[in-house]
Amino acid sequence: MTDDKSLNVIVSGSDSRLPPVLLAHGLFGSAKNLGGLARRMEDSRRVISVDMRNHGESFHDPDHSYAAMAQDLADVITQHGGTADLVGHSMGGKAGMLLALTQPALIRRLVVLDIAPLAYEHSQIRLIEAMQDLDLSGLKLRSDADKRLAKVDEAGVRAFLLQSLDLKADPARWKLNLPVLHELMTQITGWPENAPQGSFDGPTLFVGGARSNYIEAEGEAAIRRFFPQAELRKIDDAGHWLHAEQPRLVADCVAAFLA
Repeated sequence: MTDDKSLNVIVSGSDSRLPPVLLAHGLFGSAKNLGGLARRMEDSRRVISVDMRNHGESFHDPDHSYAAMAQDLADVITQHGGTADLVGHSMGGKAGMLLALTQPALIRRLVVLDIAPLAYEHSQIRLIEAMQDLDLSGLKLRSDADKRLAKVDEAGVRAFLLQSLDLKADPARWKLNLPVLHELMTQITGWPENAPQGSFDGPTLFVGGARSNYIEAEGEAAIRRFFPQAELRKIDDAGHWLHAEQPRLVADCVAAFLA
């Protein structure tokens, strides 16, 4: 975990006449979650994958607002040339949208995966509480951790959450700042009340999963209001985690838009 207030980054790929591609993951994720997208583009682009604050190897902080996360991304872009194409999933997508609305000069093209600029009523508190309740004593194997996390019914969700469990630490520890994420869950699922009422007029792509309910009529209306140039596409046989469920289709879609 970094001690300063800068995000942990993974840089891959090759230099290009185009700006780098910045990848921002969603809640409970890490830089590695969008690895399929990174591998798809790194032959022709510089790719910067980040651990968002309170996730992965990045710093822990009591502020998990979208304004703070957007500024984190702005700082990364400034450090890597001053302009980027930004791809964000869910929480990372909201941070990317706010950045585009507040500092549009930093963003050449924006891609948002399965989220809209509005507040949602769902909560992930149950997952945080399941992680907080996990008995970490003596844990050395991920398979044992999976058994202890059995109160989370979905095997795929357990596997995803356990990617953030550091079994090399003694004792094992969560890389996620669970207390802050728990306290600020309403803020994370929400949309900033003080968000700019203007619009981002640059090229923007919203990609949703056909089986997801994150982008429906209300979400589409909000997208059109804030991002008038937006293209909307749906990926068949995919839900909210579309980049994991249909990695090739999503990667091809994003790469073509950013080319």
